[in-house]
Amino acid sequence: MKRRKLLDSFAVLAYLNNEKGAQAVLDTLAKAQESGTSVLMNEINVGEVYYILHRKRGSEKANFFIETVFPSLPLEMVANNFDDVLSAARIKAEYPLSYADCFAAATARKFNAVILTGDPEFKNIEHFVEIEWIPK
Repeated sequence: MKRRKLLDSFAVLAYLNNEKGAQAVLDTLAKAQESGTSVLMNEINVGEVYYILHRKRGSEKANFFIETVFPSLPLEMVANNFDDVLSAARIKAEYPLSYADCFAAATARKFNAVILTGDPEFKNIEHFVEIEWIPK
């Protein structure tokens, strides 16, 4: 069985900003759509995309992402319980990774998913979670 993919904020922002890695994200989303599966994304990382869009483009664009773009994509938002928070915190305690990225890593471990990213911070955890690197 093919493993699911998980997007972090880096991948989603590359897609939204039509940056170099956008095509890899678009291909992943298209394959998910065709197969009837969804790509995972932790709710913390969705919030991270929201606040970055809000800062750079304003609240209207950030709200458009949450209300219109996100629901139209084959993405499954993963909620966190206390065990998930502790799992992310344990990763943060041991590795130089942003706290939001720790939620992506913890979610990938929980679902045995492959993280699609171009964020170099993830090099620190390649030994325990699989990374599919998008071009930067």
